[in-house]
Amino acid sequence: MPKVVLITGGSSGIGKAMGNYLHKKGYVVYGTSRTPSKYSDSVPFSLLALDVTKPETITKAISELMTSEGRIDVLVNNAGVGITGPIEETPTDEIRKAFETNFYGPLTVIKEILPVMRAQGSGHIINITSIAGYMGLPYRGIYSATKGALELITEAYRMETQQFGIQMTNVAPGDFATNIAAGRYHAPVLDNSPYKKAYGDTLDMMNEHVDGGSDPMQMAKKIQQIIENPNPKIHYKVGAFLQKFSIVLKRILPGKVYERMLMNHYKLK
Repeated sequence: MPKVVLITGGSSGIGKAMGNYLHKKGYVVYGTSRTPSKYSDSVPFSLLALDVTKPETITKAISELMTSEGRIDVLVNNAGVGITGPIEETPTDEIRKAFETNFYGPLTVIKEILPVMRAQGSGHIINITSIAGYMGLPYRGIYSATKGALELITEAYRMETQQFGIQMTNVAPGDFATNIAAGRYHAPVLDNSPYKKAYGDTLDMMNEHVDGGSDPMQMAKKIQQIIENPNPKIHYKVGAFLQKFSIVLKRILPGKVYERMLMNHYKLK
């Protein structure tokens, strides 16, 4: 029997690539979108209306999926938003919004789906985090914090849910060629800001990295491998070698040496 997979944020970017690939491989795929009618003609799988910041939409979408399929084997918590800016100049409301989508949102989806998987005696929850979640990156500190929080809470959740036959895994992508930069909240580069030049230059560099990023199909293939693995690891990293290696360097280098390496990379003095 093919596995039933639910992918939040499945209408574009990495989520769409994963959904398309898994659909072709024979999985029963459901994606989610805040406005599914806008995207339903562009994907070969079903889209459910769901906004991770609105619990009532999560309850309704999961109820609809259970009515249609009777089970949910895999949840891919993929919905997320980017946010950039000097932390001092980033509006607190925007910081809260980023945490609502990238951290509280996935937790709410997990809380809604765990009773389903517990009743089944099986299930696999895959949280899409980020290599940025392993380090505090300049002018991307809020994003790093949201993804780092999701990484850590997954480690704890995984230990709590193993007794029910439920697996939980983190997958941290690096930069992929998607439209995330277009949907990212950018704190404006203010003319009178003491961060004007450093932030402006870093913003240009970040956008270049995304535009020149890896093919999202790499993520899609990795997700299938993880789904098919009966004993998945806790953490996976997917992306360019140097991005993955930066996590290793952070583990082995003295803190100030690693900080200097990052500042040199971003040309910050």
